[in-house]
This record gives sequence, C-alpha cells and structure tokens, in this order.
Amino acid sequence: MPAIENLTAEQLSAAYGGGELSPVDVTRAALARIERWEKRINAMYRVDAEGALEQARASEARWRAGSARSPLDGVPVTIKENLYTRGDPAPIGTRANADAPPQAADAPPAARVREAGCVILGKTTMPDFGMLSSGLSSLHGITRNPWRLDRNPSGSSSGAAAAAVAGYAPLHVGTDIGGSVRLPATHCGLFALKPSFGRVPIYPSYMGRIAGPITRTAGDAALLMDVLGKPDARDFTSLPYDAPDFSRDSLQARNLTVGFMPWIGAGLAVHPEVAAACKEAAQALERAGAAVEEVAPFLGAEMLDGMHRFFEARSHHDLMAMPEAKRAAVLPFIVEWCSWRAARFSGRDVMHAYNLVQAMREAAVAASARFDFVISPTSPILPYEAELPAPGNDPRNALPHIAFTVPYNMSEQPAASVNWRASAEGLPIGVQLVGKRFDDAGVLRFARLVEALRPAQLPWPD
Repeated sequence: MPAIENLTAEQLSAAYGGGELSPVDVTRAALARIERWEKRINAMYRVDAEGALEQARASEARWRAGSARSPLDGVPVTIKENLYTRGDPAPIGTRANADAPPQAADAPPAARVREAGCVILGKTTMPDFGMLSSGLSSLHGITRNPWRLDRNPSGSSSGAAAAAVAGYAPLHVGTDIGGSVRLPATHCGLFALKPSFGRVPIYPSYMGRIAGPITRTAGDAALLMDVLGKPDARDFTSLPYDAPDFSRDSLQARNLTVGFMPWIGAGLAVHPEVAAACKEAAQALERAGAAVEEVAPFLGAEMLDGMHRFFEARSHHDLMAMPEAKRAAVLPFIVEWCSWRAARFSGRDVMHAYNLVQAMREAAVAASARFDFVISPTSPILPYEAELPAPGNDPRNALPHIAFTVPYNMSEQPAASVNWRASAEGLPIGVQLVGKRFDDAGVLRFARLVEALRPAQLPWPD
C-alpha cells in the first residue's frame, strides 16, 4: 500500500471498510504532514488538530459499528477560508478583515462534508478578497507551490492546491469565479472541477461563483461531488437536485466529438510548452477513437476587457464601502487594480461591461454547442514567481491569464483541469475540459478518460 499521504479518498474508504486503516491514524498522519510542510508552503490559515482528531475518533466508531455516514466518512478534507465554517473567522484573505468574528454556521459545502463524516483539518489560504489568481495575501503572506518553492501555486484557491500537492488530505474544497480552482490545479499538477453554476449550493451566491473539488484524481473529485451537490435551501440559484451519480466509470473515446481550442482569441499568448501539451492531449484522444476538430477562437479582446472592468467595478464598490482604516490594510496591488479606472466609471460604463460579459457567455455556449466536450489549455502560462500578485506584476493589466477559464464561469458550463504532463523544468501543465451546461457527470467521466490516456506522471514532491 502507498504511504498514507499518497492514498486517494477511494483507497482510504476501502481501507476503512476493510479495517486496514483507521480514520484516527490517517488524521494523525495528515497533521504530521502539515507540521512538516507548513513552514515551507504556508497553505493553511487555520489548523484544528483537536477538532480533527475528535471527528476522526467518531468516524472510527461509526466504521467499527458498520454505520459509516458515507463512503467519505473519516476521509480528511480542507476547506477554503472564504467558505464559512462554524466557529472560524472568514477574513477573505485580507488584513483589512483581520478582526473578522467567528462564523455562526457552516456554508453549504462545509455543511455537506461535515454531514458526510469527513474530517475537516482546517481552512486554506487565499489572496485578498479572492481576486487575482495568486498565492499572495496581505493577511496570510505568501503561499508557495510545493513543486518549486519559488513558484506561485496560482489562486485564488492557492492554499487548497498547495495542500493537495503536499499530501495534507486527498480532498480539498475551493471556490472559482474566474478560474480559481482550475488555475491552481493546472499550476500544481492536480485535478479540479468548476461545476455548472448552481450545481453545488453556495452561500452567499454571486454571478459565476461556484464551489468545487480540488483533488489528485478525477475519481476523488467525483466522490466529493456526490456530497457537495446535495441541496441547500440557502442558495436561491441552486439547480434542481436529481441525485446524480458523479462517480461512474470513464467514457469510451469512440463516438465522442471533441473540439480542440488551442487559442481562445484574447489574453496572454500561449507558452510553447503549454501549446504542445494541449495538442498532445487532443492527439491522444483522436488516436483513441474520438473525432477531434479544431475550434475557432471566440473571445474578443473587448469581451475580455469588459469582464475585467466588471470585476474592477465590483471590487471598487466593495473597497469604497470599507472604513478608511480598513482600506489602508488591503494589499496595495488590489487597491490600484480595482481603482485606477473603476473610480471614474459611470453607470453607462458598468452596464456596457455587463453587456460584454453576456456576449462572452453567448459566444462560449455557441462555440461548444456542436461538441460533446472541448479541450483547451487551462492557463496560457507556466507557474510564475511566488512573490507576485499576478503574472507581469502590473495592476493595470492583471487578468489576461484567465482568458481560457473565465468565459465558462459566465456561461455556467462545467469545466475541469486535468494535469497532462510536466514542462522541461518539471513544472505541471494541465488541460481544460469543458462540457455542455449541466453535464458535470459527463465532464468527470471524460476527465477519467483523459487521465487514462496521459503520459506517466511525476512522483509527488516530498
């Protein structure tokens, strides 16, 4: 059997059922792993060692009595800091909220994993307000990529991804409003799913904002989706619950029609190694029997800038609602990013940006309509410097690297990132898999197929 930190949730569940492992032993191993890695990667905002062991002991008793709450009973999980957990503050990554009070109740994703019997180890780090895909936070400091400590894990689910690579737990829950589970996944060699909007209840809800799994395998993400997708009345945007089985086997490549989108039409140029990896994945699908056709880019520069302006306006509004003393504690990069032009926006400017977002949504759906799935790069770049809040470090051009991911938040389609292979320097390169709206189960099954076709993976860093 592999070392405990390298066991999947599927393997842990089987070992619990067979009496080969105890949730208590696994939780102790996880806490020891955190102790060894944290001083180097800074992935955790809070670690609840006593609470985790208490949960593990209760899970162990349930397994012994034959009354496990779910297949994930006793499996360790981390939860992103902005997903409320009862008794824990949620400062949303910024020093401006360092005095945030403890939350009175679990947010829907936290409530679902707790009900399933998962052992909640603690909360993972994120950048200020979850804006910008980086591991830099005015409150938490720098979260580093375990593959190379001078590299950024990306964000905003930065701590979740770093924790997954370091083997803290097999399951991690993040959030994504423009790529925030998929970008850390591609830069950390992981799997992540951004579900269809409304598939996973979340509170508070916002346009394009979802919660989703970050794991080492698509199979583990499917098991976690079986839990996260259960209903919660607090989310008024939730899809009707139909008890889907996300954890079915993979698809067969034959009879699949796959769109290959090497360039989306805007944003940063695609790095040659990223382009080569994505092409290899498309060719592997074609060799396996899929009908693969290149898709024309659909994203215009004005559409992407409209998305940028909308995010800037939203964040500037939030910033201006703060007392001046709190604003002074926000990461200066974030302040300039959301203020340099949004401070002068008129109502017409904001509505024009919103209309461009809707145009992006329509174009994304139309571009994928003829295909079962679309494959593209997840990020156009390789992991950048750990200390930077964004590639290029330019607050006036901070988001061009999200061009491949953000359209699918707006179009509400499920989209996943699957690691394909490593770059020449040993840095992970993932590919994005996009499905039709509501076909989350199909994307997970397609991801298992892609995992089966990819080259041998590097061992996890230790």
